[in-house]
Amino acid sequence: MHPDERNRPPPTPCLNCGHAFAAPHPNFCPACGQETDVRPPTLGAFLQQFGGAYFSTEGAMWRTLKLLLFKPGELTRQYLSGRRKHYVLPLRLYLTISVITLLAVRLFAGAGADGKFANADGFDPKRASHFSVDIGIGRFGMNGGQFYCENLPGALCARLRSRIDLDAVGFQREAEKIGERFVSNLGASMFLILPSLALWLTGVYRNRRMRYTEHLVFALHLHSFWFIALALALPGIGWLSDIGALAMPVYAWLAFRRVYGGRWWPRLLRLALIGVLYAITLALAMAGIGLWSLLV
Repeated sequence: MHPDERNRPPPTPCLNCGHAFAAPHPNFCPACGQETDVRPPTLGAFLQQFGGAYFSTEGAMWRTLKLLLFKPGELTRQYLSGRRKHYVLPLRLYLTISVITLLAVRLFAGAGADGKFANADGFDPKRASHFSVDIGIGRFGMNGGQFYCENLPGALCARLRSRIDLDAVGFQREAEKIGERFVSNLGASMFLILPSLALWLTGVYRNRRMRYTEHLVFALHLHSFWFIALALALPGIGWLSDIGALAMPVYAWLAFRRVYGGRWWPRLLRLALIGVLYAITLALAMAGIGLWSLLV
């Protein structure tokens, strides 16, 4: 053996599984497959990993978005038929799109918050002294600068009074905080709205013999598209907002036709019923978020 080889330290074992390497030092661990030359990650490595996993031209995300955007309902059909390897899983897709959209909502909401309660001369006291909020079982608000609370528990009324019966500057500051809390809670509300939609689908399409979780996959894909359509309205460009608003019902109609089939008029009746139930669920969720934003 050459003297240099005798003095050379033994190869470092695998940092992942501890497997001992024999000379020559391999590039990959024969036991677990991890690279043997492990170094601290660089920013470029992180970007490469992220782009390669999600946004490369051959990546699963682009393939999934293409199917989601241009073939309504086809992504759900592919998943339910077992073809899942080449697409982003429904929950991961929904979370990715919703998080990006909600972050954009917070940015645009923050940009417009400063002028929400102000006119050309500064704060507009009329908005603080005259408004009403109806939450179904009761209502509260300000009338001529006087706080009122009707048909609500006394403790709740007292809490609401402490939040909104303030001077002009305090009211403006509190209103901005309430808006921020409302936007931050939007994502959490979807964990009520999404399962509810899947439940309505299970009841309305009971004759399809589909499991609740299969309807949930459809709901995840549908809301993923709706979040993208919502993002179109954020810049405040009129025609772009109109396209987003029109795309939502048209996309739903086409997606329902591809996934659930059936003749057009029973599908129209089912969609109308689901639309009413969904609107009620959405209204309750938004009211709950608004009330929670006021109280916390």
